[in-house]
Amino acid sequence: MARRDVLQVVRGFLMGGADIVPGVSGGTVALILGIYERLVLSISRFDTTLVALLRRGRLRAAAEHVDLRFLAFLLLGIATGITSLAAAMHHLLLHHHERTLAAFFGMIVASTWLVARLIDRVSLTAVVGIGAGFAFAWWLVGLPFLADPPDHPAYLFACGAVAICAMILPGISGAFVLLILGKYFHVTGIVKGLPHGEITGRDLLDVAAFALGAITGILSFSRLLRFLLARFHAPTMAVLAGFMLGSLRRIWPFQTDLSPDVDKLQLKLYVNRNPDWTAGATWLTLLVAVLAAGFVLTLEIVSTRASRRAAATHAAVHPEG
Repeated sequence: MARRDVLQVVRGFLMGGADIVPGVSGGTVALILGIYERLVLSISRFDTTLVALLRRGRLRAAAEHVDLRFLAFLLLGIATGITSLAAAMHHLLLHHHERTLAAFFGMIVASTWLVARLIDRVSLTAVVGIGAGFAFAWWLVGLPFLADPPDHPAYLFACGAVAICAMILPGISGAFVLLILGKYFHVTGIVKGLPHGEITGRDLLDVAAFALGAITGILSFSRLLRFLLARFHAPTMAVLAGFMLGSLRRIWPFQTDLSPDVDKLQLKLYVNRNPDWTAGATWLTLLVAVLAAGFVLTLEIVSTRASRRAAATHAAVHPEG
């Protein structure tokens, strides 16, 4: 495994870890790590050109077309992150809820600043884009969970399409969208029962509908994102920055636990509150947020310098390339 492959696994690992946190999206981490546009481009290339290459037996060209090596190692990291960090993140969110959220809050604030810097110039379009993205994300994460969702495969198809689109949008958690739509526990319950053979014909139909919706959603939405990033880069980045800002409502560190007797994280109910500025714990929480933000900014500086050194080395070795 080459060094670049290890790096993609690490990036995927961080994305997988973030996906576990309610209200945090792996797309946010992809933006922080500078691979968001490459990821969108790679996914969007599962198209008719790929099918044509496969039909002609040009497997190497097909793999290069979709950037398969990048995707494979990234997905390996995401799967590893989700499986290995799930228990630890569950413990932190249950027993150190405030400071765990503070760390992610600080990271997203710093990341929003980095994304905003990618906007070429301040304009009315950029301001409107940030405002629209902020308002939509703020509204979305504040929605109550649907208590009695439709019990039909067509609804699960729609849930799969919407949730997968949310997963690749920074600031919006796909799992949280599924909670809002009232199908999170239904889908995860079926998935958990698969290894034990605890599944019915209707369950298979529901999984198939959800998976088909997810595939349709991500292939369609990734093409739209690719188009927007290519043609309207600054306004698109402005909207994405707004999404990230609006999502902060969900991971505001200072929350009151309204369900102290509930052990299941997904079933717990929290409500945001104002911080107590006289309490030492409040200032410690703020310190965690500041340190987390500093970590992201430092990571960006190191990454930028490493990219410049790599570009300089490439130019020296290939002066005509």
